[in-house]
Amino acid sequence: MDFVHLFQLTIAMILAMIVLHYLAHRAGLPPPVALIVGGATLAFAPGLSSFPINPELVLVLFLPPLLMDSAWVIALGQLKRHTIGIAALAVGAVLFTTLVVAVVAHLLVPSLPWAACAALGAVVAPPDAVSARAVLERVKLPRRLRILLEGESLLNDATGLVLFRFAITAGITGQFSAGAAIGQFVLLAVGGAVIGSIVGYTWVKLARRLDDEYLIIAATSLLSWIAYLLAERVHVSGVIATVTTGLIVSWHAHTVISASARMRGGSFWDTMIFLIEAGVFMLIGLSLRGVIERAGGLGPIIETMGVPSLAILAAITAARFAWMFASDAIILACRRIGLTRHAPIGPRASTVLSWAGVRGVVTLALALSVPDAFPGHDFILVAASVVILGTVLLQATTFNRVIAWARLSEAPSEKPPLTMHEAEAAMAQVQLAIVERNAYDADGKLVHPQLLDRYQRRASASINYAARPDHYSPMLHAHFDLVLAAVAIGRAELIRLHRAGEIDDDTLHELERDLDLEELGALSAKS
Repeated sequence: MDFVHLFQLTIAMILAMIVLHYLAHRAGLPPPVALIVGGATLAFAPGLSSFPINPELVLVLFLPPLLMDSAWVIALGQLKRHTIGIAALAVGAVLFTTLVVAVVAHLLVPSLPWAACAALGAVVAPPDAVSARAVLERVKLPRRLRILLEGESLLNDATGLVLFRFAITAGITGQFSAGAAIGQFVLLAVGGAVIGSIVGYTWVKLARRLDDEYLIIAATSLLSWIAYLLAERVHVSGVIATVTTGLIVSWHAHTVISASARMRGGSFWDTMIFLIEAGVFMLIGLSLRGVIERAGGLGPIIETMGVPSLAILAAITAARFAWMFASDAIILACRRIGLTRHAPIGPRASTVLSWAGVRGVVTLALALSVPDAFPGHDFILVAASVVILGTVLLQATTFNRVIAWARLSEAPSEKPPLTMHEAEAAMAQVQLAIVERNAYDADGKLVHPQLLDRYQRRASASINYAARPDHYSPMLHAHFDLVLAAVAIGRAELIRLHRAGEIDDDTLHELERDLDLEELGALSAKS
């Protein structure tokens, strides 16, 4: 495939992604489902040659920015609070699932060496960060469950990658040492955290010195790849390095980046992440053609690998359920003997967490990177594809229903954070305090009456609204509906003046920006 053809295919993919995402939104389906089906349809389109997918490129291109984005928005305080629970999922659950899948695969396909069974387990064990984001952004979960899933998706890829590399090495060399594997895992994790910290704090110092917001945006956009590639270059965990960098950048971004850079950079980053996420699921669909061709056609796959692959899908689902319910039972037993630091989440919440194990880009990339001569290569590739399709088509589409069935609520022991309206009231009061202190000159004469009046009214309105949001909400919406109407008529007049030649382009863009900011503020206040 030449470069022009590849570029044309890329443009076609982006157009397909936009159309499929729109159709999924209109049909009320999870976008990953539509994108995978669309990618598979595109892959088998007449006249289209097989689409080559480089697994190393897939990981390097897609995983770092998606991990960075997840780390950017995660609640760091909650992450620290639930470290043990997240580690149990990101490390314990992945190890347990790998073991279960290896045993099931060896029972179903006795000719498959244990190293190949372990490699298959490592491929399908870690739930995917991309898929987790796609699922979580469409649902509402209690904060504890959300942070557990978000934290798991940030860190479990590192566990899966390490297990996979050890399994492949054992399969090729015939040598494996559990002690060496554990030591290597710790070294990779610590080394990744060190590299991530260096990259993150270097960015903090650089951002404080850069005056050009476009340079800051460009530098920030490259951070995820810099951290990942640098860590992999020195043979430590690129996943841990990227997550560490993302957490550091997220913590300091509020103080070292200007408001304008945050707004411009946020819009650019959100668009890039949208395209990357959609591209991942399209690639999963596109890869199906290569999997089927490699295995000799759909018929032989169903005949020789269909039942074992479905059994692997059932095994990873059962393993996750077993781990969740066993972990909750252990916590409950600990509380009964007086160890009350952690509270169980209960069977309904355990069911929800168990059903959230959607697989995606990491499973795809690892399966594609299995060496051609490795034992069970074709079976690993087919089983991984079945697991991805099964979890996306089954779990992602029904996750809303499982949550609705569970009827979950916030744990009473957790202190709820301030609502947005309460936070607005708190900000309005401190803003009013500084205006009141500086509204008078040295002789006590009021020199900023309009400013003082505006902040007094804002503070009063914020306090009243926070106390009775249901009562004031209709009035607030009516107020900002009128603001939006005024913005719209103002924009129409601005365009008329420009079209009539009464103002130049500079005036148009300057006043249009003011109207855009006013409109965004009104829309934000209404939401």
